[in-house]
Amino acid sequence: MNMNLLEAKWKQLRGKAKQKWGDLTDDDLDRIEGRYEELVGLVQEKYNRTREEAEQEVREFMNNL
Repeated sequence: MNMNLLEAKWKQLRGKAKQKWGDLTDDDLDRIEGRYEELVGLVQEKYNRTREEAEQEVREFMNNL
């Protein structure tokens, strides 16, 4: 799944993101609106990941959809 598709289908995918990253609030998920870079940044911040780890985690999430 590419980054543009993530943003286009965000309303459908945000529930799956909430399941995977339970520490992300509804406000967080509403604010990022499926933007890849912002999702990576939130995962990095909330889960104390390096940038590379967060990017890998988000890519895996997208590939498993």
